[in-house]
Order: sequence, then C-alpha cells, then structure tokens
Amino acid sequence: MTGTLVDALRDTVAAHGDAVALRTRDDAIRWTWSEYDALARRAAGGLAALGVGHGDTVALLLENRPEFHVADLGAVLLGAATVSIYNTSSPEQVDHILGDSGASVLVTQQSLAAGAELAASRHGCRTVVLDGPGPDGALGWAELLAAEPVAAPATVTPDDLLTIIYTSGTTGPPKGVELTHRNLMSANRTIGTTFGLRAGDRVVCWLPLAHIAERDASYYMAVLFGLEVTTCADPRQIGAALREVRPQSFFAVPRIWEKLKAGAEAAVAGREPAERVAVQTAIADATEAARLAQAGEPVPGDLAGRVESAQPVLASLRAALGLDAVRSANIGAAPSPPELTLFFLALGVPLGEIYGMSENCAACTCNPSDAIRVGTAGPPLPGTELRLADDGEVLMRSEAVMRGYRNRPEETAAVLTADGFLRTGDIGVITDGYLRIVDRKKELIINAAGKNIAPSAVESAITARSPLIGQLCVIGDARPYNVALVALDPEVAAGRAADDPTVLDEVARAVREGNARLSRVETVRRYAIVPDPWVPGGDELTPTMKLKRRPITEKFADTVESLYDGGGIDAG
Repeated sequence: MTGTLVDALRDTVAAHGDAVALRTRDDAIRWTWSEYDALARRAAGGLAALGVGHGDTVALLLENRPEFHVADLGAVLLGAATVSIYNTSSPEQVDHILGDSGASVLVTQQSLAAGAELAASRHGCRTVVLDGPGPDGALGWAELLAAEPVAAPATVTPDDLLTIIYTSGTTGPPKGVELTHRNLMSANRTIGTTFGLRAGDRVVCWLPLAHIAERDASYYMAVLFGLEVTTCADPRQIGAALREVRPQSFFAVPRIWEKLKAGAEAAVAGREPAERVAVQTAIADATEAARLAQAGEPVPGDLAGRVESAQPVLASLRAALGLDAVRSANIGAAPSPPELTLFFLALGVPLGEIYGMSENCAACTCNPSDAIRVGTAGPPLPGTELRLADDGEVLMRSEAVMRGYRNRPEETAAVLTADGFLRTGDIGVITDGYLRIVDRKKELIINAAGKNIAPSAVESAITARSPLIGQLCVIGDARPYNVALVALDPEVAAGRAADDPTVLDEVARAVREGNARLSRVETVRRYAIVPDPWVPGGDELTPTMKLKRRPITEKFADTVESLYDGGGIDAG
C-alpha cells in the first residue's frame, strides 16, 4: 500500500515511465513520467542548495503551469512541506502566509514576484523566479535545475507534513490546514477509486493549486493513478480546454457548470428553427426522464422511446462541450440547484455532487457515477464515518482529517472532538445513507420571526435562472424579510450597466422565477444591483468564489439599509 507521495511517484514512474504526465495546451511542454521525475529531482537538488531539508516549508506563488508540479514535487522529495498561495492574494495576505507557514523559499514568476518581494524579504525567504529577473539574489528556473539532482529522496513517513492549505477566509484570517502524507494518500486513493480513475486518464489542471480540490484532482491523484495532466493557466479558458483535452474526469464549482449549460443552450438557440426545436425537445424529454427516474417514478414508454431516439443528438451536445469522454463529473464547493444537475444527466454526463473541505482533504461524501441522487452530496466515501450532532452539524472521521491548524492549537481543539471527529460547520440531513447539506452553521439566517433560512438555497434558486447574475448575496438575519445584493457576470453583461433596461428585465425575471421555487419566508422581497462585478480574491469573494458575507454586509451597509427603507427594486 502506498504510504507517501514519494512512494506513489516511484511506483508510477516504474509502471508508466514513458506515458505523458504533464503537458501544456499547445504541447510546448510535454513531459513523460520519467522526465517529470528527473526534473523534480533536479528541482530538489536546487532547493537543497538553498537550504531546504526535511521538515522545512516551500511556498509557491504561480499560475497553473507544469513547472509548478515540478517545483512542488521537488520540495516533497526533500521531505519538505509545500504551501501554494492564491495569485489574487494581496501583499498583506502573502505576508501572513509566508510568516505563518515559516516558508524558507518562495517559488514564483515574474508577473507575480513584485507583490511578494517585500514579504519574502521580511521573512528571510530565498526567492526563485521561473521566467525572468526577480529581486536581487533570486534564482532563475535554469539555475535551480542546474544543481546536482537528488539521487535518493529523503526518508519520508506517512505522518510527515505534505502540504499546508490556507482556508479562503470567509470568517476571518486564513488558517493553515496541515495535511500529512497519510491524510492525502488515503483521501486521494479513496476518491480516485470511487471515480474509477485509470492510468492515462486525461484531466485538466485549471483551478488554483492553492485549492485543495485542484491539488487532489490534478496533482496527488495524478501521481497516484498515473493520469495525464494538461495545465490551463487561465481558468476563463476552461471551456476551450475541455474541448481540446476531452477529459475522463472533471470537477468544477456550480458557477462553471452553469456557464457550460448557458453556453450549450445559446449554441442550440443559434441553430436553424427546425433543428433548434428538435434539439430543445430532445433536451426537454431527456430532462423529464431524468427527473422521473430521480423521483423513483416510472418513465412512460413513449417518453423513453423518444429519449432513446435522441441519443445521437445528446451525444453531439456532450461532444460540443468536450465532455463526451467523461466517466466521472463532479460539482461541489457550493450548493447547486437540482435543475442544473438534471440538465447534464439528461445529456448523459454523470454529474454528481461531492462534499468535502480543506480540513478533510476535500474527501467526505460523493455521489457514485452509477448511483447519483440529485440534491444530495452522496453517501460517505469508503473509510469515512458520518454522524449528525444534536443541532444537525455534520461530523465526520477518517484518515483524511487534518493534523490540525498551523500555530493554532486552541482552534484545532475546538474543531476536533475528543474521539477524532471533525466538526464541519455544515448543517446536514442524512436520508437512506445520502447526505444533503442544508447550509453553513454560522451562515443560517434567523429572521425576526425566529425562522431559520438557508441563504445558499435562496441564492442558488435565483442565480440558476439566469447566467447574467454572477453572484447574489441574501441578507435577512434578525430582519423581517430577505433582501439581496446582485452582482452581474461581466462576460454575460458584455458592458451593459446595472441600470440598462435589458439587465433590469432579465434580473427581475430571474428573481421572480427563483422566488416561485421558494417558500414565502425564504423569498427575496427587495434587491439592488451593485455597479461593479465581484471577482475572486476581491472584497466580496474568496479566491474559490465563496461569498464573504460579513465584508459584503459591511461594505454595502448603506445599500442594505435602504432596501429595508423601501429603496432598491421590489421583487413583486
């Protein structure tokens, strides 16, 4: 049994040395597992010359590129831990992470080095700049790789630290989640086996590698299972990357799946009238069949026949999205509306929710591709124990649970029970072994009448009605009713202002249709469209696109008060 990432690399290189391990979309870089291993050993030699050894920490501030994997793995071969920093991090955030992690070396690139130079200097970090001149004393990539390669990796045990993942900071300063080799090898072996991953399967590395889900999907699982990884430096190009790579496994947050759905619908709408109607009818029939199957109801014979006849049409839509080879498709990190999942199930894409967090290596529950239940996060992964606290909080225990928060023993003790269960902070319901997440424990709205409301459910009900809405934040705690702040998607808005009549009409329709799916106490009564988009890593969103609720309510306090005083837009 593979106990460490170093063991996994050795086994994969021995079994698949000539297979492609890492490539760029244009194939300017195309490295086999043997070449990847050799480069990582050279990177290890260079890092060792900078003083990195067993138990040290190396920080990386890079775009998604093959060199990231090489540098990270080079540090691991020395027995060091790595920490990746979001590219959108402010200088203050970089300073906090470098100081808290105790990193002795920072690996970065020219376009990002300037914002990190002062912090690195303050904390005595040596700097490696991959693609050009950096601060005085910085090494380049060629210089790093010019060192004598490490012939034999350091002795690493399963309980050694492998990485530190800094939380996205929705409720305060980011905390460093310490994850060991045992944590991550156990989690990724379990997830990859559940996904049915095979050597040579293609995946796209496109989310920030500071995100635990991306580290799992395109780094740790790639080494464990021998996957072929294509790096996509610009996450906005994921649609094109999917069509080029045609991955066998793909994970994305709900917003990306919503954009893929909107793109498919727009492409269908642009077809000739007769063809458009035929395709739309095929999608509608397949969606209804999927809904009936999910509800446990029989699918009428005539409907089943039409869906069977429409399979070539549905297959062409999968191919147009680049999802025709997918065996495992996952959605997570935020609530997703059932109709979004049903759309892809109708197309034949086995889209299922997965649930986890940094503190458990993103491994807790998962919908198996052959047993998906829409609206749930799936059953516990093998080796995971799940239970609910008296207040409904989800508690879980497995080998994937973190060692603790870096330099925060009191917060570690608060989140781990005496018998080793992780307090997730999420409220859930378990039915027939499948977990459904209601909301974050600390984010539940308790209105003036004492009613509990899950804001994420309200938000997803509305945002799912229109791709024009980039984000929506519901407010209503201790208030008589819910109001909302709406931020437009800049790509879909295409330069239109918040007060453009077409924007106002589209948002009004989405709010109206979303409200129709909610109970009266959940509905949004008034809302305001903010003038500027909310971007990952900004004041309103974490780098992983989670809402920063407290900063949002503070920043837009005057707007929120005006909504309760009759301002803004009446939802009708």
